[in-house]
Amino acid sequence: MHKRNPIVMSFPQSQEQPGAARPNPTTAHARVLYLLPLVVALAAVLTACGKDEKAAGPGKGGGMPPAQVGVVTVGTQAVALQNELPGRVEALRTAEVRARATGIVLKRLFTEGAEVKAGQPLFQIDPAPYQAALDSANANVAKAEANYAQANAQAERNKPLAEAKAISQQDYITSVATAKSAAADVAAAKAAVVQAKLNLDYARVTAPISGRIGRAMVTEGALVSSTEATQLALIQQVSSVYVNFTQSANEVQNLRRAMANGQLRSAGTGAAQVQVVMDDGTVYSRPGKLLFTDLTVDTTSGQVTLRAEVPNPDNSLLPGQYVRVRLAQAELPSAILLPQQAVTRGSDGDTVLVVGADNKPQSRKIRIGNAVGNQWVVTDGLKAGEKVIADGFQKMMVPGAPVNPVPFTPASAASGAPAGASAASH
Repeated sequence: MHKRNPIVMSFPQSQEQPGAARPNPTTAHARVLYLLPLVVALAAVLTACGKDEKAAGPGKGGGMPPAQVGVVTVGTQAVALQNELPGRVEALRTAEVRARATGIVLKRLFTEGAEVKAGQPLFQIDPAPYQAALDSANANVAKAEANYAQANAQAERNKPLAEAKAISQQDYITSVATAKSAAADVAAAKAAVVQAKLNLDYARVTAPISGRIGRAMVTEGALVSSTEATQLALIQQVSSVYVNFTQSANEVQNLRRAMANGQLRSAGTGAAQVQVVMDDGTVYSRPGKLLFTDLTVDTTSGQVTLRAEVPNPDNSLLPGQYVRVRLAQAELPSAILLPQQAVTRGSDGDTVLVVGADNKPQSRKIRIGNAVGNQWVVTDGLKAGEKVIADGFQKMMVPGAPVNPVPFTPASAASGAPAGASAASH
């Protein structure tokens, strides 16, 4: 048998220098044979490590675990459709305090901005001329009564004389007429007393209704007139207020048509309740009730006027204030609600991520309707039981990679407040 020669790796030799010692070939070959097994073993280890990493894949061995995302399990429920409409606050009652007597204002008898009661004195107009007129009227009554007494006595004396033909019948009729005229003068004088007393009472201006009074529109020393009905102050009842708001006539017709076709149903007695949204976005704590819907459409705007009454014990709502009104007029019998953060809105439509087979998220186009609080009403694209990702999008680094779905907990629910999304989560 032939003995194989050992493999010898050749290295480029440096150019020998004259007079230098030549290396020993046997020693170089021994070094190469010694290092070769170490090189082969190192290459095998590196190859095995690469295979292990490929076999491990994401989430196994040393790979990244699946991203944890919050999901909402789709369910159906009855949902009241709410409209948010612009409105204005109006006082429940408004009374303009006006002068019914002419004269100089002597005193203001109330505190501006305070609560006043019906009949409470507000202003004192100079009563002297009216007191004098009343005294004169009383004197006229006394005079008229004296004349009546004399005329009536004369008529009584003439009656037997007329029967005895001692005086003519014409004289008797004249005396009776004079007595009746004197009685009429007494009645007129008494009516003048009543009028004079009313004028004197009008000099003391009182509150026509109970409520909160505003600023005084005249000061002491001002001349007011009953002929011009000078306005002195304004009283408003604001313990409860009206909120007048408008809605498009087309929206009203569409709602009625949808309810007639069975697509919607009336929200029932609870639909009469309204919520007031302040100009800063906060919801007023006390709900109101819808009083009526106007039967006439405004020809200039095409709007229908509605009115609601809202309790206002702490005077938070002021007359003339701009607010928005949330009104539930109809109800979807079976609707799907999703948190608004779960829906991606774009120019090509609305989409959500649905957890599919092997916990892999899939994009799904949906159709949404009205907003209910912080949720969207989904009208098409989802079925009951499907899981929609609502939180944890920032953790999904690899598109299409499996995820770890956990129940979605809204921030409001975590803090103890009722969450709107919980109604759709199971």
